Amino acid sequence: MKLGLIMVVGTIGGVEGGAQVIQWLKHTAHIDSAVGLTFVVVLLGISGFMAWESVKTMRMSGHARAAKKPLPGEHPSRRDHSAMAHISRRIHRISLPPYVSLPVSGIERISLWAILLVALVGGFFSGFLGGGAGYIRMPCLIYLLGIPTHIAVGTDLFEIIISASYGTLTHALKGNVDILIALVMHTGAAIGAQIGATCTQFFIGPRIRLAFIPLPLIGAAMLIHGLLTGHPGK
Repeated sequence: MKLGLIMVVGTIGGVEGGAQVIQWLKHTAHIDSAVGLTFVVVLLGISGFMAWESVKTMRMSGHARAAKKPLPGEHPSRRDHSAMAHISRRIHRISLPPYVSLPVSGIERISLWAILLVALVGGFFSGFLGGGAGYIRMPCLIYLLGIPTHIAVGTDLFEIIISASYGTLTHALKGNVDILIALVMHTGAAIGAQIGATCTQFFIGPRIRLAFIPLPLIGAAMLIHGLLTGHPGK
């Protein structure tokens, strides 16, 4: 919760920046292609990287983790590891005060500016491409800040409660929200979120990340089809 509250500050700034870019693009004839192509590049890039990292992680330490007996009372989801952990360790060594500690995530000290930068980037994509930008923020939490996967998932959802509310408001004021569609989608989203939250408690980090990969790929495929057929909304 501490990390989520800190991220809200950077996310809101990023959301407003992304919303302003959309507002500017509304006056041009290229908004569909600009947003669509950006989304495709981001989704494919994230899927490719996470697939490579997850497979590499399981190949490097899968046998060792399987041979190691879990500690008494240790939940499978707590045994998290990543082949890219050296990236987060370098970021933890950045000497740029002020610093914060995140005991729930196992981080003794990290620069506040690193957290705000990750939140700003995620917020911008949220405001520009829509949604909570979990496809950006969750990988950044894991690979850049070194947050365990199951905590990154929950922290991202907690932070979205506030940042997405602001994003909805600023887009609604700009006339970019269809309330009826949002209300219909909310029902399915709420059920799916509960199922997903339960499932994350029974898988270790690399497997959660692998399960995440098909979602961006499906989204990218739908966008590519829409751009090629000239019907991005269908």
